[in-house]
Amino acid sequence: MSEPALIDIQNATIWRGSTCVFEALDLRVEQHERIAILGPNGCGKTTLLKTINRELYPVASSNSHVRILGRDRWNVWELRKHIGIVSHDLQQRYTATTTALEVVLSGFFASIGVHGALAERVTKRQLEAARVILHELGIGDLDNTMLKRMSTGQQRRVLLGRALVHKPMTLILDEPTTGLDLAASFDYLGRIRTLANKGHNIVLVTHHLNEIPPEVERVVLLAEGRVVADGDKASVLTEKTLSDVYQTPIRVIEVDSFFLAYPASRV
Repeated sequence: MSEPALIDIQNATIWRGSTCVFEALDLRVEQHERIAILGPNGCGKTTLLKTINRELYPVASSNSHVRILGRDRWNVWELRKHIGIVSHDLQQRYTATTTALEVVLSGFFASIGVHGALAERVTKRQLEAARVILHELGIGDLDNTMLKRMSTGQQRRVLLGRALVHKPMTLILDEPTTGLDLAASFDYLGRIRTLANKGHNIVLVTHHLNEIPPEVERVVLLAEGRVVADGDKASVLTEKTLSDVYQTPIRVIEVDSFFLAYPASRV
């Protein structure tokens, strides 16, 4: 029997508040794929991410479904053992006084921090595992440092540590280098590449071509709530397709298996 798809969306209509973002959406991502979901602001990337994360559900219909690893329904805490998520939205939910160790430990409980009675549930094994992860991410000396005392790049690595506590096979990364300077961006992308080469499935949500590492083979391009292109990077990241989607003249070059976009001359 073949293994179920990581993400299987068929004929889904998905609303976010009073806005219908997707209508009759089809998307299938197999396990062990590395994929980037690309598109301009407002195209539906965040809604798609929240749907995969089970924060949003499609309109109930007999001929549509959204299945994650073959299942329509998941307990969120159980799902986190299979899929780790890093996003700016998640980062903003933590208070500035939360320490790096508390952030990582909260991944065991799918919570925001470990306060009150929850802190009493932390085991020695979890504590040691969290410290090991921080060390592996190069920030072991920041275990008791509050988020407000860290750089944005360090904060992002702490969130990555939170996603890794259950050793999930899949990582979903939502615009991972937003707010990072060049050095921090390159460091973070390097860590993503290492995780990909260790066998992790990567779902990268972005609107920057340069965030897509060479290890990501497939790109899904969204625009106005629909999939306008889906395939290997060379076939999707073309000047014509991107210029049409972003409604501005774009040139594309490939350097060392990275794709870079820059403005085309209007003269």
